[in-house]
Amino acid sequence: MARRPAAALAFVISLAASAAWAQGGYPVPNVTLVTHSSPGGGSDVFVRTLAKYLGPKMGVSFAIENVTGGSGARAVARVAQAPADGSMLYVTTPTYIQTTLLSKPQFGYDSLMPVVTVFYDPEVLYTRAQSPYRTLADAISFAKQNQGKARWGAANPASLERIAMERLNRVTQARAIVVSYEGGRDQMLNVMNGTLDLGIGEIQEMVSQIEAGQVRLLATLTANRLPGLPALPTAKEQGVDVVVTKFRGLAGPKNLPPGVLKAWHDGIKAALADPAYQKEYQREGLVPALMAHDEAAAFTAGFAGDVGRSLRELGVIK
Repeated sequence: MARRPAAALAFVISLAASAAWAQGGYPVPNVTLVTHSSPGGGSDVFVRTLAKYLGPKMGVSFAIENVTGGSGARAVARVAQAPADGSMLYVTTPTYIQTTLLSKPQFGYDSLMPVVTVFYDPEVLYTRAQSPYRTLADAISFAKQNQGKARWGAANPASLERIAMERLNRVTQARAIVVSYEGGRDQMLNVMNGTLDLGIGEIQEMVSQIEAGQVRLLATLTANRLPGLPALPTAKEQGVDVVVTKFRGLAGPKNLPPGVLKAWHDGIKAALADPAYQKEYQREGLVPALMAHDEAAAFTAGFAGDVGRSLRELGVIK
């Protein structure tokens, strides 16, 4: 029998999923959510918490798969080649856009279909509790007076955090050494043991350490102060003009059927309204930013354009 073209096969899969949806319920009972984050990293924490509340809303069992390496490229490739039936999705952050622009992998962010944007995830700068730095100005002052000796942590080389730290370095002329890590957890451990002077990350990665008094927050990289942390000043308030927007969402293989897309939007909308989940994501500093497929696609394209401009300004790409 002649082999069907890929486009025709994708259409058949889409029709099959739509038919299953028409019979009632999500078309598949089990869904794998793939993240490029290592266990304990920001995306890993986000998706495991989300799955706990989303499963009952959608009537689906979720499995989390950590596909690390390649600054997210391996995870994106895994999902891009999956069946378009709603059985596998990728946990999106700006990393998959940056990786595409920087390294041009076979499967980039545009190989996936944005399904839904869920949160904005504020980035914060932090140091260990025993650090001599009481403010962001203290950390920057040390770096400027000891150029080439201060060590600042960031996530993997293609991450938004790495770009933010490079911008911070450039704006302040600190000339600190920026060190990359595969995940936020590894970076945080090196901040806490004194290997790094300064780290960047999401509140959800360090909630326990914040509450235990093991880390000290120095600034948020948002445009305005965080509702949950009103005493934490922005970097801009402290004279450092660096503002970063990070999002968290889900994307899948292209040609997902409309019923699957609607199920995700409706399921996540219900989960975000759950008081128990609200308590958790507010504790982690996450800001709801629900966008359905069409809006999420436009947002992703706009974000990619902004990132491209930032990378060109930094001289990373032409």
